[in-house]
Amino acid sequence: MKSTMYQVERTPRRYLPDSAGQYRVPSCKGNFVIKRTNKLGKKADVSHMESENMEEVEKIFKQLFSVTEGEKLLKACQCYLSSTAGPIAGLLFISSQKVAFCSDTSIKIAAPNGELVRVHYKVPTPLEKIKGLNESENMEKPSQKYMEIVTVDDFEFCFMGFLNYQKGFKYLQQAIISKRL
Repeated sequence: MKSTMYQVERTPRRYLPDSAGQYRVPSCKGNFVIKRTNKLGKKADVSHMESENMEEVEKIFKQLFSVTEGEKLLKACQCYLSSTAGPIAGLLFISSQKVAFCSDTSIKIAAPNGELVRVHYKVPTPLEKIKGLNESENMEKPSQKYMEIVTVDDFEFCFMGFLNYQKGFKYLQQAIISKRL
């Protein structure tokens, strides 16, 4: 595995041990490219949407996440969030204030009363809470790339399977850097 670190502050690479106590470096397995179809049945790529479609995506972003006055959606990318249960398909929103992921489908969680409820998996991260951005690729399959966001409290979020990885990474990197200036 080859990895490049883009950061505002140095972040250590940490991996949790598996059940045998061995540390394993995550790798992208399989083809994680999300294929979507729009209403016309054509492949859709929200990272290349025209301005009128981007307005729809911005409305969705505002409905899903609390948005501050003056916050602007910069980019929305289809991707997967890596989790212990496996990859979760969804949208990664990059705004002038935050990076936010929302799953395409809902997941079941236990409510305080014990009932199972279905909710979308959402991960909002303010840009000022991001201290590092790792860019990595699978050495055996260099086309399989992923990026990892490291927060100031050392949480790590790994995203993969972008339709256009380079553009997604560039927008994320620019958003983090511009928030620091």
